[in-house]
Amino acid sequence: MLRLRCSHDLLLAVVLLVSVLSRPGDAFTELESAQIRRFQDYLRICTAHPSPDYAGAAGFLLPYAESLGLRTVTLHFTPCKSKPLLLLTWPGTDPSLSSILLNSHLDSVPAEPEHWVHPPFAAHHDVATGRVYARGAQDDKCLPIQYLEAIRGLQAAGFAPTRTLHISLVPDEEIGGGDGFEKFAQSEEFRALNIGFMLDEGQASLTDEFRVFYGDRLVWRLIVKATGMPGHGSRMFDGAAVENLMDCMETVAGFREAQFGMVKAGNRGPGEVVSVNPVYMKAGTPSPAGFVMNMQPSEAEVGFDLRLPPTEDVEHIIRRIKEEWAPAHKNLTYQLMKKGPTRDLAGRPIVTPTNASNPWWSVFEHAIVSAGGKLAKPEILSSSVDSRFVRQLGIPALGFSPMTNTPILLHDNNEFLEDKVFLRGIKVYEHIIRALSSFRG
Repeated sequence: MLRLRCSHDLLLAVVLLVSVLSRPGDAFTELESAQIRRFQDYLRICTAHPSPDYAGAAGFLLPYAESLGLRTVTLHFTPCKSKPLLLLTWPGTDPSLSSILLNSHLDSVPAEPEHWVHPPFAAHHDVATGRVYARGAQDDKCLPIQYLEAIRGLQAAGFAPTRTLHISLVPDEEIGGGDGFEKFAQSEEFRALNIGFMLDEGQASLTDEFRVFYGDRLVWRLIVKATGMPGHGSRMFDGAAVENLMDCMETVAGFREAQFGMVKAGNRGPGEVVSVNPVYMKAGTPSPAGFVMNMQPSEAEVGFDLRLPPTEDVEHIIRRIKEEWAPAHKNLTYQLMKKGPTRDLAGRPIVTPTNASNPWWSVFEHAIVSAGGKLAKPEILSSSVDSRFVRQLGIPALGFSPMTNTPILLHDNNEFLEDKVFLRGIKVYEHIIRALSSFRG
């Protein structure tokens, strides 16, 4: 008999026993078990970079959609046609109305199997905890299965959409979307869809409230180069290149500390501040053994990942870079690379209103309530996803993934999604699709 050394051990044993007993093998219906298996089947297709199996993903998803009576089209925006974009369509009864677009990306980031408790592409289902472990479980291979299974449920209930519903399954989101949604959004095929509203991926929530995102931060890259007089490593003199670069980094670090401090104090969300993080440094005079240790170099360089809320005063940030971070009088020069526009086609910040001025927001919010859910305060996503390409066109788009009481594990080791959270997401999307595709405003 196991001897428990303390009350903590006893409590832990009771919790584990209750967990196992509360999850009998027949806890799910036949349909729910099949939905979990489809999720696992999709997760087992390795679409991780640098060699995503897009053909395998298409071979799984296209017949799946066709079995539900959806129209399917495969688009290509690269000459080699190795990066398919799958477009699935559930036609509405009123084609004069603008359509709805649900988006998900086919690709995922790499995984390091040695750091996982289960192989990252085995889609292991731990029946004791309900966890399905796999790369992409949260980001975001759950979404297309939830979209399609929600359609299955609506069809079984006899529902027919008024607005046409499209599902786009796109390549290369994890590497910027240049050969995926960016080209799709600029295409005649996209314009022909007449999109009125889009839902894209979001993130898990640690609480019982669903998170929703109305904008992405702007992605900039900043390279600062310093020059100065070279000299012997023993000399102390003003204006050395590395000294000049250190002045830059100290100034940037002070700004970063102030921004991060607002997040840690709970005054702003991670997406509501400017983040600036050093990602590489180059300095020194190379030698066969590494670097010449008794020589101060004449050049040094540092690169920063710079992210701005879409509502930020970008001209103010540019002045700060020029006057404070990389002033010319300190022999500093800079190169600023902006990925994408800072305003939409109408000259407005690239955000979707989450108030009464946006009728789609009200429809979405009511759908969540009807599904028994609650929405947290709308956020700006700290990173960037494909929905930014749609917002740039002035089309309203929200980021949403129905995962509550779930740790945020995208790009992390041991990424998982619990079966019950996954299944609840299907029901949530049934409410969302019904509401959005029935809206006549």
